[in-house]
Amino acid sequence: MEIEKVNHPYLTAIKRTDISVPTRYLLKHDLLKGRILDYGCGFGFDTDELKRQGYDITGYDYYYRPDYPEGKFDTIICNYVLNVLEPYAQAEVMMNVTNLLHPKGTAFFSVRRDLQEEGFRLHAIYKQYTYQCNVRLPFPSLVCNSSYELYQYNHFNKLPRKDGEKCPFCRLSRRVEVICETATCVAFYDGYPVSPGHTLIIPKRHVASYFDLTNHEREAMNVMLQYVKQKIDERFHPDGYNIGINVNEAAGQSVFHVHMHLIPRYKGDVRNPKGGIRGVIPDKQKY
Repeated sequence: MEIEKVNHPYLTAIKRTDISVPTRYLLKHDLLKGRILDYGCGFGFDTDELKRQGYDITGYDYYYRPDYPEGKFDTIICNYVLNVLEPYAQAEVMMNVTNLLHPKGTAFFSVRRDLQEEGFRLHAIYKQYTYQCNVRLPFPSLVCNSSYELYQYNHFNKLPRKDGEKCPFCRLSRRVEVICETATCVAFYDGYPVSPGHTLIIPKRHVASYFDLTNHEREAMNVMLQYVKQKIDERFHPDGYNIGINVNEAAGQSVFHVHMHLIPRYKGDVRNPKGGIRGVIPDKQKY
């Protein structure tokens, strides 16, 4: 009977005796600043060695060091993690890393470039399936060779502005608090919230209508919606939610870059909430 193909990424962790190549690069170029997180640290050799050298560093790994980190970090390193995860898990890692990163911080993602095959494979020792794939990210590349590539990430609203860019979401205010980000979309607290925790989720690609998004973009926004809802629950403890997207001027769209509203609701915030989103046409709210 064939073993079910379920990914066991922790089996790919290596017991190192020397600091990993990407971390050596960051050390050499003095890029490890402030409070540091080693996300997906595996057995934790890099973490322990950097701590021995005097760095303020925390190691987190879902399997080997499962105490989830608290607070924000100035530098986050994520070495060789994304290559061994399936797409949904990759998105979760990126959302976690970007959520844990200080607004002025920098994250570094390293990915392997020596993979000859992609997909599931049976681990020779443990006889369990692992997964591997090539990963390319839309972030600046610091190093790229036949072995690995190292990307630098800064929050979407901290990137250089394009000359002449007028879309307020393509040139997102530096004052906005980013909640999380993936390669495809970004979530942030609305600058003019209708309730505490009011959040917008947008695709990074400039497109006006939700119906013109690619299937991948729509899926990415929905995955992020679930993640952001969890973060709002933890921080604001709302009693309910409205979810909405305005498409075209007749429906109230004023910024013509797709944006999904996630609006937390609280008991007593309106006299009678019955009908909810039907209230966009007030005479039809009650039925």
